[in-house]
Amino acid sequence: MNTALLVIDVQAALFESTPPPGDADGVVQRINALAERARALSVPVIYVQHERAGTPLAPDSPGWQLAPGLRPDATDVRLRKTTPDSFLNTRLEPLLQEHDIKHLVICGYASEFCVDTTTRRAAALGYRVTLASDAHTTHDKDHASAAQIRAHENATLPDLTSFGPVIRAVPAAEVDFQ
Repeated sequence: MNTALLVIDVQAALFESTPPPGDADGVVQRINALAERARALSVPVIYVQHERAGTPLAPDSPGWQLAPGLRPDATDVRLRKTTPDSFLNTRLEPLLQEHDIKHLVICGYASEFCVDTTTRRAAALGYRVTLASDAHTTHDKDHASAAQIRAHENATLPDLTSFGPVIRAVPAAEVDFQ
């Protein structure tokens, strides 16, 4: 298979906050289900962790760790990033090329920042993208709720056709790792 599952920024400091991100428990459950299905098909599972010194996401701090409830496997890959773009200054693209990955299934946090930016960059680099439409989230903002932001991303990203590769948004249970 030439697909990988990319789980972005599902980290303790972000998911143990008060209030938590929208539908946080459901998102974690759906990500775990996606990861289990991916592993069963020998699809690589890649966890991306944002880090920033002097914040709750300081490298290797308790807040930087994967969120409680996630069930990573020893075979999963971990990558560190410092920007909303999971490709920028990381080893993501060489890793994908090494495994001849052409299709990314993307989920995680924050819908309007890191998930959005990484989805756009992936398409710009030529990867087909499936956004797990109910397996990404964010916190409520002054202008919109987390649910509204997720719905906006699910509607907007698939409309981006100028990159060339298809971007689809489908519920996690319907994700096809082909």
